[in-house]
Amino acid sequence: RSSEAALEFAAERHAGQLRGDDRAPFVQHPLEVASLLKLAGYGDSVVASGVLHDVLENTSTDRIELEERFGSSVAVLVQAVSEDASINDERDRKSALRLQVARSGVEAAAVFAADKVSKVRELRSQMGCGLPKEEADPKLNHYSASLSMLDRRLGRRHVLVEQLRFELEMLCMPRSP
Repeated sequence: RSSEAALEFAAERHAGQLRGDDRAPFVQHPLEVASLLKLAGYGDSVVASGVLHDVLENTSTDRIELEERFGSSVAVLVQAVSEDASINDERDRKSALRLQVARSGVEAAAVFAADKVSKVRELRSQMGCGLPKEEADPKLNHYSASLSMLDRRLGRRHVLVEQLRFELEMLCMPRSP
């Protein structure tokens, strides 16, 4: 199964990388994305794409290698959810990514949605540990804009869109003292 091979490949390529907030192995994030996709009922190639979704951005892997190892459908999905590194301004880069995903197939939108669910959970953890509002706001704006795009692309009732909406609502709830 390609998702099992993808997990081994992602673990190898992300080896030594740590998440910023809790210093956990980075590969936990792509694994969560893949799990969300599996639980939402997606097939093996979409789940494999979920576990591989960051390899083009965060490792030396290129699309050709991805296609040779996992086939064109996985490579196309991973490319569809990968940022354009040539765009220097972060806000412009994120906006271009949302547009790129919106123009891609629904499976790419599902991988993107699962990624955002995981990222909003991570942001909630960071904010709980004292991340300043001014650092959280650009991420929150991107995630909110992503939800709007995903509402249109996948539909409000899609399980991953509903999960993203829930996570954003939890993030924005006032904290009790």
